[in-house]
Amino acid sequence: MTAASRGDGLFYVMGPSGSGKDSLLRALRERVHPADPVVVAHRYITRPADANEASVALSTEEFRRRVDLGCLALHWQSHGLHYGIGVEIDQWLARGLKVIVNGSREYLAEAAGRYPALCAVHVRVRPEVLAARLRQRGRESEEEIARRLARAAQGFDVPEGVRVVEIDNSGVLAESASRLADLIGSVAS
Repeated sequence: MTAASRGDGLFYVMGPSGSGKDSLLRALRERVHPADPVVVAHRYITRPADANEASVALSTEEFRRRVDLGCLALHWQSHGLHYGIGVEIDQWLARGLKVIVNGSREYLAEAAGRYPALCAVHVRVRPEVLAARLRQRGRESEEEIARRLARAAQGFDVPEGVRVVEIDNSGVLAESASRLADLIGSVAS
C-alpha cells in the first residue's frame, strides 16, 4: 500500500451542519499560496451549490451514474441528499499534495477504511452559535433545526487508529482558519 493509497496527507473535515466547515475551507483556500502543495477538493452534491462552498451540483441521476462509473472516491447520503468526493483526490495524494475534503461524521469509518492514514478534523461550535447559524442561513424549518441541534449534540464513532483533531469554530473565523492551516502544515509530510 502506497502513502497515497493509505491517505497520507488527506484531511477529512467534518462537523455538524452549520458549524462553518465551508467558511473555514474558504478561509483556508484564501491563505494558500500558489506554490503551496495544498488542495481543497470540491464536493459533488445533489442540491444547488451555495456560493460559500466548494461544491458541484448534480442531479440524483447523474450522481448515481458517477458512482456506477467509479468516478467518486468517497460518497454518502445525509439528510436526503447525496455527497461525494471525486477520484481525482487519489492523483493529488499520489503527487504528494495535502488534500482537504469536506466529509461527514457518519461516513468517517468508511473513509478511514479506504484511507486509513487520514487525519479527521472535527469542527465544532457551541450549541447557541450553531442554532443562530442554522437560522441565519435559512435552509431549514425550526423543526429541522431542532433535529440538527440534537444530532450535533450526539457523539460520533471514531474508528480505532484514526486521529481526530478538534477545532472550535465558535469564534473568529480567522483564528479557526489559522489552527487548520497550522494543522495541515504540521501533520502531512
